Amino acid sequence: MDLYEHEARALFEERGIPVPRAEVTDSPQEARVMARRLGGSVVVKAQVKTGGRGKAGGVRLATDPAEAERTARRILGKDIKGHPVRKVMLAQPVDIESEFYVAYVLDRAAGRFLAIASAEGGTDIEEVAAVRPEAVARIPVDPAEGVTSAKAGEIAEAAGLPPQTVDVLVRLWEVLVGQDAVLVEVNPLVRTRQGHILALDGKVTLDDNARFRQSRWGAETIAHDDPLEAAAAAKGLNYVKLDGEVGVIGNGAGLVMSTLDVVAGCGARPANFLDIGGGASAQVMADGLTVILSDPAVKSVFVNVFGGITACDAVADGIVRALDEVRLTKPLVVRLDGNNASRGRAVLDERAHPLVQQATTMDGAVRRAAELANAG
Repeated sequence: MDLYEHEARALFEERGIPVPRAEVTDSPQEARVMARRLGGSVVVKAQVKTGGRGKAGGVRLATDPAEAERTARRILGKDIKGHPVRKVMLAQPVDIESEFYVAYVLDRAAGRFLAIASAEGGTDIEEVAAVRPEAVARIPVDPAEGVTSAKAGEIAEAAGLPPQTVDVLVRLWEVLVGQDAVLVEVNPLVRTRQGHILALDGKVTLDDNARFRQSRWGAETIAHDDPLEAAAAAKGLNYVKLDGEVGVIGNGAGLVMSTLDVVAGCGARPANFLDIGGGASAQVMADGLTVILSDPAVKSVFVNVFGGITACDAVADGIVRALDEVRLTKPLVVRLDGNNASRGRAVLDERAHPLVQQATTMDGAVRRAAELANAG
């Protein structure tokens, strides 16, 4: 579960991480009043759970309260990468000397956390890492030991950050642990011309499995900006909307993640992550297809199932049920393997829907789904 920037900022402030003064509103008229309280000139920032706000016109400087009201009016209601802007944050401008990047992220494969830091913040860290990988430090963090002052000093030195950032690195780790987070990121962390260290932006992603311990985050935070994600959540589906054209359904997070990689390797882009789980029923499959087929960006759908607890004939039955409920206008490629795979293939053969194709291998199925998406 991602937090909004103003929520992440509040966590930073609670832990003693310096942040600029800021207020949040959903009213242009109130934005004028807030700007006056904040000193007149403010940065108006769209509050959405996605990156690239600045490039999309969601972050603007207003030089006086009247302009703050006009700017808030332009940004509120704006759509940024499919996320409607319902609130804006007004923050005091900062006289920046240097910008840095710092983050802690869960490294699931290694069973530990990873500190990522760079003296070249303020831009997409992926671009910096691609062009100048040596400019991005990656330091493993043992969860049992955490980030002490000594560890924070190691991170700062490796990334070329000033000594003043050491305390912030320790406190960011405290945010991560205290909130059961899997990601805490500040971009940019800045040094002002007066020598102060401030967190200008923040991203915090909480572990959904620990939500029962994080009762402070209510319905507004949990709510999904994307209507497809909201519809999937209402059905209890583990679904994430992506910016591609090949819909993906699999049983097991590992299988789905590897499927996304294979789709990308075949010259297409996955449209979503959807894991129907190890014990999914036919109804879950039908619900998943209903959500994916509702995405206008989807050009083809790939169902990749390795039958274990979930038998392949149950999955096939779910597909047939979904075809009876939804008018299929996009090609569907199905790969069934494992428990009751032959029986599942027979169920689909019997249904004989003209837009449903089957493949026996994962690579062959992905290539066909990518071909169909690119052709469509």
